[in-house]
Amino acid sequence: MKNVKDQVFQVLCEVFENVTDEYPKDFATLPAIQYTEEENKVHEHTTEGETKSYVRYCMDIWNNRSTSEAALKVDEQMAKLGLVRTSCQDAPDPSGWKHKVMRYEAIIDMESEEVYWMN
Repeated sequence: MKNVKDQVFQVLCEVFENVTDEYPKDFATLPAIQYTEEENKVHEHTTEGETKSYVRYCMDIWNNRSTSEAALKVDEQMAKLGLVRTSCQDAPDPSGWKHKVMRYEAIIDMESEEVYWMN
């Protein structure tokens, strides 16, 4: 397994002020970005041990107006890490906030730390 959660946090903080791995407590600064590591598991074993790890992250974006601009920035930042967006959808939110949910995946070569999309 490879821990990329700190790297995800770092690249999101480069462009957003309100980033958390919990439900946002501060909605005074928008957009609010929540990132969750949904899965991090061994993808491929060899006789020498694990060699590749699969990761999947979920990004929730809240804003009082469109989430589109923030979604594009999230895409750019995740691409820096080699994570590929696999889904993106607006989610109903009873609070009246605009809410978008995005998922990203990647395979990480544990020996070279190369990140690439699985075909």
